Amino acid sequence: MGHRVALSFEDGVTRFVSCAPHETVAEASYRARINIPLDCRDGACGTCKAFCESGDYDGGDYIEDALSDDEAAAGYVLPCQLMPRSDLVLRIASTSTAAKTAAATHSATLTEIRRHSDTTVGFTLELDDRDALSFLPGQYVNVRVPGTDVTRSYSFSSGPEDKTTSFLVRLTDGGVMSTYLREHAEIGDRVEFTGPMGTFFLREPARPALFLAGGTGLAPLLSMLEALAGSAPAHPVHLLYGVTTDADLVGLPELRHYAETVPGFGFDCCVADENSTAPNKGFVTSLLTPELLRGGDVDVYLCGPPPMVEAVRDRLRTDGVEPVNFYTEKFAVAAQEGGEVR
Repeated sequence: MGHRVALSFEDGVTRFVSCAPHETVAEASYRARINIPLDCRDGACGTCKAFCESGDYDGGDYIEDALSDDEAAAGYVLPCQLMPRSDLVLRIASTSTAAKTAAATHSATLTEIRRHSDTTVGFTLELDDRDALSFLPGQYVNVRVPGTDVTRSYSFSSGPEDKTTSFLVRLTDGGVMSTYLREHAEIGDRVEFTGPMGTFFLREPARPALFLAGGTGLAPLLSMLEALAGSAPAHPVHLLYGVTTDADLVGLPELRHYAETVPGFGFDCCVADENSTAPNKGFVTSLLTPELLRGGDVDVYLCGPPPMVEAVRDRLRTDGVEPVNFYTEKFAVAAQEGGEVR
């Protein structure tokens, strides 16, 4: 049986190839007409050197000049020699343009509009070519707002194996997508998006994980939790979720469901508004505890607005904690230009 390999390029584009038994990643890539960096093809030059983010493999044969023992121990590989033993995620030292490939465009039908609150709307798409779409939990796509030439970026809130794809949108005055969802969207509308994109995605769990979400930054973490729900993670996962007002606090039924179905998962929420009725008032940083940070023996996944990301970084520096891995995805308000929060 073959394995699926995700090729994550420097410009954020991710392409997937199927690697047959006894086939190298380079061979599978070129068979799919994706020209990853390559020269000698026999492990002698190091031109194709990449970093393995996740998965198990046979590194093959190569010389020290192409890949040192220290590099191999750190997770670097040579795709011209690399044979997967499981699904892999590789960070390719090239742009998708240089590799003569691009993110795929998919067409879909709008099948659900879910008004979570006055501030947040979710929508679901049924793709014409669902089998052709692969993505890593946590990634995003660029959605073309129907009736316009404007695109906006949204992270999947659904899992990679779900039959439909879902997204969360923070509504803002003047936002192109917000206006569409509030005033024009109808079930059956045709929608296009391009992707997947981004380097914010769930890696193979090797230690406890701490998820932090601000507002609709919850979306990619829901996608990660859906992926974990089917795999019984070997390490605990805890989510800290912060919003501005009570109306922004959405997704709680889903989080409670994961708390019941994903072994080792728990979550806490907080609301910044001092008039909130939530048990925890304040910012996400107020919920960070030594027990969750584990002295740095933790992988942190953080998705939220830039001030939140920087506040968490400052808090970790103040506490003298350096996580083993710290993955972030920032989003920004684009309402001033006719956009919205991603």
